[in-house]
Amino acid sequence: MNKVYIVGAGPGDPELITVKGLKSIQQADVILYDRLSNPDLLDEARDEAQLIYCGKRPDHHSLDQAAINELLCSYAQQGKSVTRLKGGDPFVFGRGGEEAEVLAKNRIPYEIVPGISSGVAAPAYAGIPVTHRNYSSSVAFLSGVSKLGCDQEEYWEHVVKSMDTLCIFMGVKKLPEICERLIRHGRAPETPIALVEWGTTEHQRTVTGSLKNIVGRASELMNPSMIIVGEVVKLRDQLQWFEQLNDEAELPIPSIVG
Repeated sequence: MNKVYIVGAGPGDPELITVKGLKSIQQADVILYDRLSNPDLLDEARDEAQLIYCGKRPDHHSLDQAAINELLCSYAQQGKSVTRLKGGDPFVFGRGGEEAEVLAKNRIPYEIVPGISSGVAAPAYAGIPVTHRNYSSSVAFLSGVSKLGCDQEEYWEHVVKSMDTLCIFMGVKKLPEICERLIRHGRAPETPIALVEWGTTEHQRTVTGSLKNIVGRASELMNPSMIIVGEVVKLRDQLQWFEQLNDEAELPIPSIVG
């Protein structure tokens, strides 16, 4: 039996993967990869490595989670080195914890290789620091499709009152509902908000506004998009370095050179 590496591929820019994550790709016998892991990273795999797509889009999964879990166990039990390549960080809305639970239950050796979460990286590439001494001393990472067993109104009320910056994953389809809830629970309608689509990639688009007008402004954006709410969004006017860099270079983000 060999080991399973649950690896965070980072937020999209292939150069943002960790050194350990890259080694896990280069040494793997089998790679199970997600839709949000940059395909350029697969160029680093060995020629004989088996590549299995496990991509998930809203309302469509190429493999369900149970099937993915079964494959991880099966290949490891065959003595293969397995890399589970996941967008962002595997333990931040990546279901990496569920996969690790299954491996632990079956006594299969595994390692977690953290990645850079899009919750931090997408705002950074849009010129929005999630914390700032003058604007925000706290940040929360939320799911727009949370299935928590708690009362949702109570949950949102707590978040609104306790956190300066909100970074919301998987929330584009529920943007009108999210804005309405935030206002209802105490956020001012003028509160700054930004959506960053395909953050850190050459396809990145950013739309800013306020809770009262963002729904109309961001109507063309789709998943994957990160939603950032809070006063830190104001800093984008000064700090939007990535768009300026691409405008100057007129080149796509480079791929890793092995």
